[in-house]
Amino acid sequence: MTAPENILIAIAWPYANAEIHVGNITGSHLPGDIVARYHRLKGNRVLMVSGTDSHGTPVTLRADSEGLPVEQVYKRFHEGFLDLFQQLGIHYDLFTSTHTANHFKVSQTIFLALLKNGFLYTETRPQWYSPSAGRFLPDRYVEGTCYICGFEGARSDQCDRCGNVLEPEKLINPRSKVDGSTPELRETEHFYMDLSKLEPEVVAFLKERQHYMRETVVGQALGQIESEGLKPRPITRDLDWGIPVPVEGWDGKKLYVWFEAVIGYLSAAIEWAAITGQKDAWQDWWTNPAARSFYFIGKDNIFFHTAMWPAELMGAGEQFMELFTGESGKRLTLPYDVPANQFMNLEGQKISGSRNWAVWGRDFLSRYDPDPLRYYLTVTMPEYRDTDWDWEDFLHRNNDELVGTWGNLANRVLSFAVRNFEGRVPDPGPLTPQDEEIIRVVEGGFATVGAELEAVHLRNALGEAMRLATEVNRYLDQTAPWKTIKTDRQAAARSVYTALRCIDNLSILLAPFLPHSSEKLHAYFGYEKPLFGQQGVEEIQDELGSHKGLRYYPANASGRWEPSSLEAGRTLVQPQPLFKKLDPSIVEEERSRLGRPA
Repeated sequence: MTAPENILIAIAWPYANAEIHVGNITGSHLPGDIVARYHRLKGNRVLMVSGTDSHGTPVTLRADSEGLPVEQVYKRFHEGFLDLFQQLGIHYDLFTSTHTANHFKVSQTIFLALLKNGFLYTETRPQWYSPSAGRFLPDRYVEGTCYICGFEGARSDQCDRCGNVLEPEKLINPRSKVDGSTPELRETEHFYMDLSKLEPEVVAFLKERQHYMRETVVGQALGQIESEGLKPRPITRDLDWGIPVPVEGWDGKKLYVWFEAVIGYLSAAIEWAAITGQKDAWQDWWTNPAARSFYFIGKDNIFFHTAMWPAELMGAGEQFMELFTGESGKRLTLPYDVPANQFMNLEGQKISGSRNWAVWGRDFLSRYDPDPLRYYLTVTMPEYRDTDWDWEDFLHRNNDELVGTWGNLANRVLSFAVRNFEGRVPDPGPLTPQDEEIIRVVEGGFATVGAELEAVHLRNALGEAMRLATEVNRYLDQTAPWKTIKTDRQAAARSVYTALRCIDNLSILLAPFLPHSSEKLHAYFGYEKPLFGQQGVEEIQDELGSHKGLRYYPANASGRWEPSSLEAGRTLVQPQPLFKKLDPSIVEEERSRLGRPA
């Protein structure tokens, strides 16, 4: 038995300016949860963290547009995120917020470590200023034409079309997103992080990771460094909302969100340790060289997580631990893998919240169950290229695959066993070579599906599990216990036992993807301990005021990622259908909702 591994699952922090749609879910939250559940089933020590990015300029823009305090707006969306994750079964060990005293302290300590290690300097440079508003504008408050690719809707700090990080003052035809006015450049002083000093280390890190990170990820990061290098970037901004710069005389300036938001992965782990009464437990993932950290993000954040975040960690060096805990000789662990996904489109068009061209997570769950959403978002997950949500495809995947291939298999065999074998797993007697072969094939899934999950090939992993379900259906078509029971009860008992044992195994193989239905099926087999623990929202006391957090309460490390030894005589529970067959009329009903005013 191998010793449990420490697995950190770090998931992109959503901005508190809009509801979460299916593209966000399949981009980061769902893949992270699937991998976390797999490792929990293996008995590994998993810590899955994220939170609401409450300091980004998209949040302040939303607050400005509504004429409300930023704190009120971020808390409203934060609570909506908590509700969605509970319904969908995204099991965060902690889902918190960047607006906590803990996050302020951790971020400021990273800043001070970089300052002490000589990676920060100050410089006075021009920044966009709005004469009409009488203030400097954050970069996302200014849009214009990208000076690299010509895209007319580029933000002043990054172009969403070509993906390049931009120098704000080079933006062509700038305009304020607040009132449409033309801003002007004025001098202001800021702290800069000298990323160029860390470029050799970052390049070496990326090349070392090439053998297991996706080519789309490493290729993009290395390509961008090779074309333009790692240049110094400002890490402070003239803002009212955010984390104060921890240097005397810098009142009115805050840490730049690109710099401090990624620190949330670390601060959330520290917060989790504190509220669970394990003050130093976060170090099991963050200063342990054997720990593996997986960062689940969308392709628009690849460069920040593969180049800039590692640079922050490298630059902080041993100094962070000395400042934060007083310990010496310890460094923070670098990302093990960044399995970034591409984008999901909708009915052939780019998802657009402003046009309501989106499938919103909570809206979907008001009409449908969570596992069909998890299933469809996995089989269409944009792992290597952009994919498309199509309502007709969703209907067929649900009815033909989820209901037809898997749900009907589990329900008809369990129902038949309850009805014909006194509600118990029948005694099979000696198994035939055919029975032993199908059991061998399905049990082989713990290796084949597991290998795909280890590599974060989630579409392949689910596809392999469903292929095994198809094989069990084929076995049942050949043995037909519903027919043989009339003439040879023992033969029927043997094939029902074999099918039940395969279904018991399949419920585990599918559990990372379909946790709700797998838990039901697990209970139908008479198991008392659940596969996974529970989660709940609680008020967490913080120096900035209490805030709500989503916490997962693992009942036990189940260690169920291994073949079933289903025993004859086990009491079964009368099952209910795991999934609902959907009427074809939903396709046009759902398409008619697209583009309507929200």
